[in-house]
Amino acid sequence: MDRLGTYDVVVVGGGIAGLSAALVLGRARRRVLVIDAGTPRNAPAGATYGFTTRDGATPEHLVALGRAELEPYGVHVVDDVVDGAEEQGGFWSVRTAAGGTARGRHLVLASGLRDVLPEVPGAREAWGSGLLQCPYCHGWEVADQALGVIGSTDASLAQALLLRPWSADVTYFPHLLGSVPEEDARRLRTRGVRVVEGPVREFVLGGVPGGGTPQALVAVRVDDGSADGERVPCVAVFCEPGADAGSPLVASLGCEVRDDGCIVTDHLGRASRDRVWVVGNAADPAAHLITAAGDAYRTAVALNAVLVKEDCEDLLDVEEAVSEGV
Repeated sequence: MDRLGTYDVVVVGGGIAGLSAALVLGRARRRVLVIDAGTPRNAPAGATYGFTTRDGATPEHLVALGRAELEPYGVHVVDDVVDGAEEQGGFWSVRTAAGGTARGRHLVLASGLRDVLPEVPGAREAWGSGLLQCPYCHGWEVADQALGVIGSTDASLAQALLLRPWSADVTYFPHLLGSVPEEDARRLRTRGVRVVEGPVREFVLGGVPGGGTPQALVAVRVDDGSADGERVPCVAVFCEPGADAGSPLVASLGCEVRDDGCIVTDHLGRASRDRVWVVGNAADPAAHLITAAGDAYRTAVALNAVLVKEDCEDLLDVEEAVSEGV
């Protein structure tokens, strides 16, 4: 068994949120370990946008930069998967898939989430290139082309209205949400958004139905009752995926989770379990890179304040013990 050491904080997840928290804590001269599984949520995307000074950088490049910035502060980074954690003598004992163990006074969960995509052929292959989530992140790159929005949540119609400034050719596919109410249909018409009802049968990739990666999205095939269905040209379709932040670690901790699958926290990022903190998409599925980094900074500051309080209490216990002649 590989003993990774004892730390003030063990950060699980080495994406932007986890690295930001580790940076703040490292600069506060805390002993910090980051354990990263190497499966960031934005890995399918060819580039990331909207992060000031790093607009257009690849996800891999951002992580490499973040890791390099930790080195002067003595933050340790290990590539591994955390399987579980348990409380032992005032510490969290963390286990990894490779057989490593580490102890931390506090845990920061920055393990992100898995996007739950529409159950439509081609969705997984198109995810991150032709099937997208955020117009603010990727709208510029597909502007002035045929775009679509697939109905997946109550927010999908608002997303179709939001997308209109990026293109004059926007189609809303209610999909399994059913017919659009007349008031909403009027708003879509006023906005110049076309509605094509019926279940989406397929995301057509590279002009070949059922084609694989890295083919581009070229159309959406909708079930209109005919044998072939209606084929609507689209170079990008936006959707609101479901969220799943579950993992063996989260299960072993027993943290309270919301209906959307993410971990419940207070305003400072504390989870329902004592000495467990959550940053990034594990707590907020809508957090963008720059938002996740900022929230992680705030949480790290709050966590360090708690560590200071604990340090003081430990010193007082020692002082009392000495004064009593123990």
